[in-house]
Amino acid sequence: MSKNKEDKEQELEQPVEEQETEQQSGQQPEQTEKNETTEPTPEEQLAKAQERIEELEDKNLRMMAEFDNYRRRTNKEKLELMATAGERIFKEMLPLVDDFERAIAATDDEGVKLIYQKFLSFLDKNDVHPIETEDADFNTDEHEAVTTFAAGEDKKGKVIDCTQKGYKLGEKVIRFAKVVVGE
Repeated sequence: MSKNKEDKEQELEQPVEEQETEQQSGQQPEQTEKNETTEPTPEEQLAKAQERIEELEDKNLRMMAEFDNYRRRTNKEKLELMATAGERIFKEMLPLVDDFERAIAATDDEGVKLIYQKFLSFLDKNDVHPIETEDADFNTDEHEAVTTFAAGEDKKGKVIDCTQKGYKLGEKVIRFAKVVVGE
């Protein structure tokens, strides 16, 4: 019992402020523990769940849009590839057309003319067409000016002569027409 008396005397000797801080420090951990263990209310849980649902719906919508864009882009690329698949082959055949035209100009051989006509019909079936140059306006999208020639006012900006035929595959130019332009 003497110890209890001594403890009590020591407590009385301590200033009042120190006793209050000890009591507060002893109570604070209990309050913190109570706050941590409290569960969210059903309204808070519902709000969090709705927020999560909105977030997932937005993410789903964005992924669907991204996939749709990807599908469209790849389909467009496939169509372009199919449309111009033979471009390289047709480009390499064009010098043959030039050679046929020179051969026809040099000889009157009917066999060469027949083969030339078949070759042109083959190109036509595959949507390869010559670019018109006769009395056409100079167009940088289809023509390549080799030189200019002084001509009358009526021939200014027009194609005067074609030195090499140009060709299109569909709407795409695969070889520009080399022309002489009036100035």
